[in-house]
Amino acid sequence: MNPYMPFIKKYSHYAAVLLVVGMGACSEKYLDVTPKDQVSDLSVWTDPINADVFLNEIYNQLPDLNNEAQVLEQWTDNSFVGADWMTGRQSIWNAAVSASNYPPSPMGLFDWTKNYSNIRKCNLFIEKVTASATLTPEYKQKRIPEVRFLRAFFYHYLWMAHGGVPIITDVLNNETQGEGIFRARNTDAETAKFIIDELGAIADQLPTSLTTADQGRPSKWVALTLKGWVELYAASPLRNPSNDVAKWQQAAATNKQIIDQGPYNLVADFGTIWLPEQNNGVESIFAKQYKALVKGGHREGYMGPVYVKGAQQAWGNLQPTQELVDDFSMDNGLPITDPASGYNPQNPYVNREKRFYQTIIYDGAPWQGDIILTRKGVGSQNEIDLGSANDVTNTGYYARKTLDERITAQDNIALANGAQNYIFFRFADVLLNYAEAQNEAAGPDASVYGVIKRLRARSIDPAKDKLSLSLSQNEMRTLIHRERRVEFAFEDKRWFDVLRWKMAGGPNGVFNKDMHAMLIEDPNKDGTFTYTKVVSYANRKWDDRMYLMPIPASVLDQNPKIRPQQNPGY
Repeated sequence: MNPYMPFIKKYSHYAAVLLVVGMGACSEKYLDVTPKDQVSDLSVWTDPINADVFLNEIYNQLPDLNNEAQVLEQWTDNSFVGADWMTGRQSIWNAAVSASNYPPSPMGLFDWTKNYSNIRKCNLFIEKVTASATLTPEYKQKRIPEVRFLRAFFYHYLWMAHGGVPIITDVLNNETQGEGIFRARNTDAETAKFIIDELGAIADQLPTSLTTADQGRPSKWVALTLKGWVELYAASPLRNPSNDVAKWQQAAATNKQIIDQGPYNLVADFGTIWLPEQNNGVESIFAKQYKALVKGGHREGYMGPVYVKGAQQAWGNLQPTQELVDDFSMDNGLPITDPASGYNPQNPYVNREKRFYQTIIYDGAPWQGDIILTRKGVGSQNEIDLGSANDVTNTGYYARKTLDERITAQDNIALANGAQNYIFFRFADVLLNYAEAQNEAAGPDASVYGVIKRLRARSIDPAKDKLSLSLSQNEMRTLIHRERRVEFAFEDKRWFDVLRWKMAGGPNGVFNKDMHAMLIEDPNKDGTFTYTKVVSYANRKWDDRMYLMPIPASVLDQNPKIRPQQNPGY
């Protein structure tokens, strides 16, 4: 089949076109146009309001990750949820991925069919708007670069997941093209170049700032941020096995441009970044827009602590592993493995960096006026469940970050009243993307240290931070990897980071290890608790073929040009 079949057909009508909340309000005149279940080409592509309705439906296809119970963190070593029906448990952790067992990515994040459907809509918009004799040049100049960005955005997920994919920029039509609709895969390098070149070409065609009404659309800086991320991915060991330094230099330069010239900064309080008050704020670069009770999220209900004040509230679908917890430093900036850090394994939650308390709900942590206890033997309903008998934590932890503590989880499940945006990229991405690329290109120079210090300053008092100023390139690489993990925990970035670093497999592979929990007990029944790291999930398996997802069997069956181009190992 063609990559975006069954979406190849001659479009004369567009059914059930939906508006995304916040992406441009409709005037009363809109109520007088042709009914939207029978919208003709003439009606859509001659009227900017109708064309925007079509465009807004493309925006609506951005992954709806605040309404997803199985987020990408659950494929990684950041979260272990005992429910064995989840994709992570069924496919990823058992290395059971195949062309016929193609794992559904969260909200179709890199789903082949869904993304090619979205790409087709982008191509159709570009073709029709370009050809329109009545839409103004101003409208075309504003909207076409937006849609080229969206097309690149959908392509970048396909490329990260599958490697090279067919690059299609025309509207395929089996009625007129016949077998010509079947396209072979482009190479990995060709696909990356297409995405990077597209984003570079449109950056200066996009606005440098956005009005309130245009929040959620791309600006110049949004395009450059995606470009810098794709360049970083292309420079990383998975896609750059020869370690071509020029690729690291290119990624560093793009991200440095945003740091030096862009309008962004770090929010002073890390814990507020994912609250509605910070929607489209100074740190947010590109985000899916949400509005409570209209297009709101279920995040608190799906991800929050299970029992609060004696009642089951949430599903608990983010449960931090001990491995993630251990990567948070102490408040002096040293890792807990450093003898000088002051870490006490029998009092492990004291004197940790601020990000720990703003990210993790641990035994004894407050939440919504309650104290969450995961320890055994005290009658707590949140007592750790190592047998996965119910929704209660399997690791001894729940997530705090990305949740709005003011929202009751049961209300959230029923009403989708979460109002925080889902952030795809924020300024911290750019800072750490730059630091990593520059360290690989030139070593830990002053600019790399400057970025790391700037980022850590809101979590670790600079006066107390014992960050060494004489790190080797390898030591700085290790530090940046740890900073990325704790900074972006629960933001669905860990999967792609571990893959691009090519650190998933092998004897010490990140995704080839047991995962652990914290068992807290009072063995002598005297109020003295012991803390023991125990296995929560054993014998996780990884197969190196999974550095790339397979081409789905349905595509291989129907497209003769892709059939011989399956990824290795499938």
